[in-house]
Amino acid sequence: MSIKALVAVRSGSVRVANKNIRPFAGSNLLEIKLRQLKKLKSLDGVVVNSNDDEMLKIAEDLGCEPVKRDEYYASNYVSMSEVYKNMAENFNADIVVYANCTNPLLNSSTLESAINFYLENINKYDSVNSAHLIKEFMFKDNKPINYDLQHQPRSQDLPDIAALNFAFNILDRETMIDNKNVVGTRPYIYIIDRLEATDIDDPIDFDFAEFMYLKNLN
Repeated sequence: MSIKALVAVRSGSVRVANKNIRPFAGSNLLEIKLRQLKKLKSLDGVVVNSNDDEMLKIAEDLGCEPVKRDEYYASNYVSMSEVYKNMAENFNADIVVYANCTNPLLNSSTLESAINFYLENINKYDSVNSAHLIKEFMFKDNKPINYDLQHQPRSQDLPDIAALNFAFNILDRETMIDNKNVVGTRPYIYIIDRLEATDIDDPIDFDFAEFMYLKNLN
């Protein structure tokens, strides 16, 4: 049984221009993630799926496997379900460790532990998906959805609601194809530290993640 990481990157980031390869802590998000994954003993390789030749060249230079993605599957109008299925169909290992490079604060030890957990529970869960707990007073349509206005709890006593952060998703390649998703039908929601869960989605996230990344290096 082979296990490889899959890093999906594309050109055309809207909210943070070229965020995968723009300067970040003396390097860039893509290089940092690939170097981290290359060091993991549990992986048999690292695959980079992209429509961008510059990103594929970075992957190749770092000893990773580049897979050129058709432009249709890198567009802003294609559904992620189609993208997941296409990437899995062009992936040459049994187990996918889908890792986003936009989560630079994820610790290697956390990812190794998650991979081991998946392998030890492979007959019980068909995916292991990183998430963090949200302890906030949430509303929808002007009504609270996770607490009673007449009996307001302390924030720490709010119900445990987990939000997927996509720092990692671990699953069988065939499950990814069948479900057209990185979440299986019998998932294990793997809670990680809120800092590790940091996902770069806008310029503020980018600056915060870079500051914390550099701080952790010192």
